[in-house]
Amino acid sequence: MPASAPRSFAERTRGLVRDEALDLAADLLVARGWRGLRLQDVADGVGVSRQTLYNEFASKQGLAAALVLRRTDEFLTGLEAALDGEDDVYRAWTSAVRTTVDTVARDPILRALLTGQGAEELPLLTSGAEPLVAAARDRGASFLLRRRPGLDPAAAASAAEVAARLTISHLVLPLHPPDVVADQVATTVVRFLGGSAP
Repeated sequence: MPASAPRSFAERTRGLVRDEALDLAADLLVARGWRGLRLQDVADGVGVSRQTLYNEFASKQGLAAALVLRRTDEFLTGLEAALDGEDDVYRAWTSAVRTTVDTVARDPILRALLTGQGAEELPLLTSGAEPLVAAARDRGASFLLRRRPGLDPAAAASAAEVAARLTISHLVLPLHPPDVVADQVATTVVRFLGGSAP
């Protein structure tokens, strides 16, 4: 596969401005809520014109959508890394659940996406957790199939979806400490697949 062409200075600069704008928008969203987030404040904080932000994101909604996409990708990358960090399915799923709980606890955007908490402030961002659950399920199923190549793909997808839904249920209504929830979800996945948990 041929190497991709190096990005121009203008493209690199645009990427830096975009990243800085998204970082600042996330901070402002947490501090002020959706109604208090203004493109002019983001532009001033980054040191660009408001028109530059409009050229990049088209609108406040476009900025919010880009922020959600970035947060979702970061979350899913972290989830996949937690799974791949362990060879044992039980330990991998325990790590993935802990990563999810810890990440969502400190990220109000993900919390709104997954649980609906804060939806009154983020109406655009909480159209539903279905795409995020589906993506988490797909990555979890891929992990299971890598660790157990003979596993039925439908069973892997079902186990991963059950794990995702149980984890979200805990996020919405936390009845137990995170370590207990991680053990419960990991045990459920292992037993669903016909194994035994420690």
